[in-house]
Amino acid sequence: MGADGGTIPKRCELVQQKKKKEKLDKHVKNATKWRNCQLTQLPLKKPVIACRFGKLYNKEDVINAILSKTISKSAAASHIKGPRDFVELKLTDNKDFKKGDVKGDDYNDVNQTEFICPITNVPMNGIQSFLVNWQCGCVYSEKAQQEVKSTNCHVCGGPYDATKMVILNPEPEQLELYKLKWEAEKAEKAAAKKDKAKKTAEKMEAAAGYSGLTSSDQPSNSSAPGTSGMAGVGKNVDIKRKLEIAKLTGSSSSSSSDKKAEKRKATSDIQSDPTKSDTYKKLFTTCEAAKNKTEGHWVTYNPLYY
Repeated sequence: MGADGGTIPKRCELVQQKKKKEKLDKHVKNATKWRNCQLTQLPLKKPVIACRFGKLYNKEDVINAILSKTISKSAAASHIKGPRDFVELKLTDNKDFKKGDVKGDDYNDVNQTEFICPITNVPMNGIQSFLVNWQCGCVYSEKAQQEVKSTNCHVCGGPYDATKMVILNPEPEQLELYKLKWEAEKAEKAAAKKDKAKKTAEKMEAAAGYSGLTSSDQPSNSSAPGTSGMAGVGKNVDIKRKLEIAKLTGSSSSSSSDKKAEKRKATSDIQSDPTKSDTYKKLFTTCEAAKNKTEGHWVTYNPLYY
């Protein structure tokens, strides 16, 4: 059965081998990273931003996600908290790029992208590494940086610092380095903030007269452990003020009462009043004649006598 007519089978027909897995071209696989927003997967459109990890986003979508507080739910953008975590890119348009939907019978060149390097005209498709200057936002290829040696930005001539250059859509190894650097910066900022708060508290305590004594260094006759020196000083000042006020009010009240008593005594001493007659003065028991009488005054003398 079969093999008649002089047919000779080949080895590839008789021996079957395991097929190799089809590998997708790396540039085709990464094409979506250079064309689409990492947050919404929609096509990139200006203004475009890049985070500290080199990922590309549409600025409008990121701002809306921050305002609606939904950005933390996205694994690709949860590290973005505000404007300090991204930079707006200054991109150069590619005149050869044709926008619009690709038809079924048209050839789609995945290597042709919307943006190019302004120095070498290399398309920003991932074949060549692209950098962003974090200080000014200018984007150009790594090839341009290697060929053109300069201490300023290659595009705008602004400040240039090699430590502040970020690779766009980096390799996994470089991405891990960026994450470690970001974590170290966060820890450093937290430590600096803590030290600043501590120094501010120490200055405030020193200005308030806080002695800074611990519970073991405080004297035994202190009112309560842990009470600040400022509180004790304030209490002593309040007590002194109260005592001074009490002395002032006491002296003023005693002097006023003495004056009133002298005035009352002066007005009630009728016998020494020169304006009164002797007849009028004899009507009172304070006169000399009434004092020398052997009998009591007629008002108090036997009121039951008829």
